[in-house]
Amino acid sequence: MLTESSRMQAVQSPIIPVVGELIRSCPGTISLGQGVAYYSPPPEAIAQLSHFLADPENHKYKPVQGISPLLEAIAQKLKFENAIDMNAENCIVVTAGSNMAFVNVVLAIANPGDEIILQTPYYFNQEMAITMAGCRPILVATDENYQLRPEAVRQAITEKTRAVVTISPNNPTGAVYSEAALREVNQICRDRGIYHISDEAYEYFTYNGVQHFSPAAIPDSHPHTISLFSLSKAYGFASWRIGYMVIPEPLLIAVKKIQDTILICPPVISQYAAFGALQAGVDYCKEKLEAIASVREIVLNECDRIQHLCTIPPADGAFYFLLRVHTKLPAMDLVERLIREHGVAVIPGTTFGMEDGCYLRVAYGALQKETAAEGIGRFVRGLSAILSA
Repeated sequence: MLTESSRMQAVQSPIIPVVGELIRSCPGTISLGQGVAYYSPPPEAIAQLSHFLADPENHKYKPVQGISPLLEAIAQKLKFENAIDMNAENCIVVTAGSNMAFVNVVLAIANPGDEIILQTPYYFNQEMAITMAGCRPILVATDENYQLRPEAVRQAITEKTRAVVTISPNNPTGAVYSEAALREVNQICRDRGIYHISDEAYEYFTYNGVQHFSPAAIPDSHPHTISLFSLSKAYGFASWRIGYMVIPEPLLIAVKKIQDTILICPPVISQYAAFGALQAGVDYCKEKLEAIASVREIVLNECDRIQHLCTIPPADGAFYFLLRVHTKLPAMDLVERLIREHGVAVIPGTTFGMEDGCYLRVAYGALQKETAAEGIGRFVRGLSAILSA
């Protein structure tokens, strides 16, 4: 009998489609599951589509690395928003989303059997990508507030380690890592001759005056720092599939080989739209962020009612909370009951590598205020009913 490879058998199945099937089987369920923003791309992005259609050459292949106007716009954005200067030591590659950028990186820097350090809770697609490449994800637990533990990272490095991954603002926890901790991890990577992969897809989503920091802004960090960005969240671009990466120049040939094989070039129509989105700029996202921040307050206020049932560590970024639920029930069992019995969906913490208890991720970026209030109300009532039974 023909079967899939043992390599792919070792890869966990993504949980979002599983939860999606449960939602479809229970009409009327409100999803606090998938991590998307509630809004659409800015008008400037849509306006670029006519420019794309006006040139017949746009229906042909374009450069693997990305079209020039978009690369130039990204370089300006990086300089003024992230304090990342483009020079002879680094370069930008446009990708079909930042998940693809991560796969590109893993294939470019690691050999089968090599190790890449992830912080737990991890982003499941990154753990999957590392396993697909025949590499080993090495898991380093964050602290009780889901913050980095640089010394634990240092101790996890071996002769097989190729990179340390940080995600800030974080999916799935909403934690924002401090500049000091990110600088320390970056210095550890420099000292040990490995890469620091910094995932910054949620860079604009911070609250309470907390600031995002890009490790590639550190002087002389270019040779060992890889930065991943996405338009999916900030510009409502999830289905357009545009992200980009800033990589050390010596990796460019390898990354172009990978991208040319898998993709050839990111969809050119999406690149045009991305160029328009960057013309709208960060102000577009900041305007939308006000509504997300108000939904966040609703979630926090509702969850205050169940502090005896769960712990919610501080989360000043992204649009997630990762709750520690005080129960011995398996997380997926709890998720199924919340959907079937109470009409609300969340994501189990097991998919983020949390096996030492019951954890649930609540996502609040996709919903308008009224729907979010109803959804979190169902969650609070449902959790209370299930755990008190």
